Amino acid sequence: MGMYHRHGVQSTAAIAGHPLHHMLIVFPVAFLIGAFGTDIAFMATHDPFWAQVSYWLLIAGIVTALIAAIPGFVDFVTINRVRNLWVSWAHMTANLVVVALALINVGVRLSDPAAGAQNWGIWLSGIQTVLLLFSGWLGGELAYRYGIGAIRDYSPKAEQFHVEVDRPDVAAAYGRRSGSDRA
Repeated sequence: MGMYHRHGVQSTAAIAGHPLHHMLIVFPVAFLIGAFGTDIAFMATHDPFWAQVSYWLLIAGIVTALIAAIPGFVDFVTINRVRNLWVSWAHMTANLVVVALALINVGVRLSDPAAGAQNWGIWLSGIQTVLLLFSGWLGGELAYRYGIGAIRDYSPKAEQFHVEVDRPDVAAAYGRRSGSDRA
């Protein structure tokens, strides 16, 4: 089970407290959004090279998405707080839809990447990019608003980063003087 603390909950799929899912998702995001970019380049230049690049970026995106999903799913299954948030369910569902769209997109391009990109390919890439951006926003909500994957910090200096002393209203709530109130 994840360890709860006032700053969130630690990931159970982590190395030295650093959540693996957070580290791995950058790859499928880059590959799948890159596929949309190379589809646009293909449509602008009609150079089949870009259609071929899109095809391989989609495959790389699917493979790395499945790898990144493993630690994400481990956290989902082992941390009750994660399963109890609607954002987690929406994030997971959106990611599964993105992978399904990418699989369909690869299928459309299988025999001829250039023809596939011209037909449904670019539309599928665009839809999966928009959905991936939405899912990334949800992932950001999980990490930053709900503290999923937070790292427990036992160092004595860690507390100085948890209170905003430059805002008088926050500093007053903690019984501290803000930077502007100091003599």
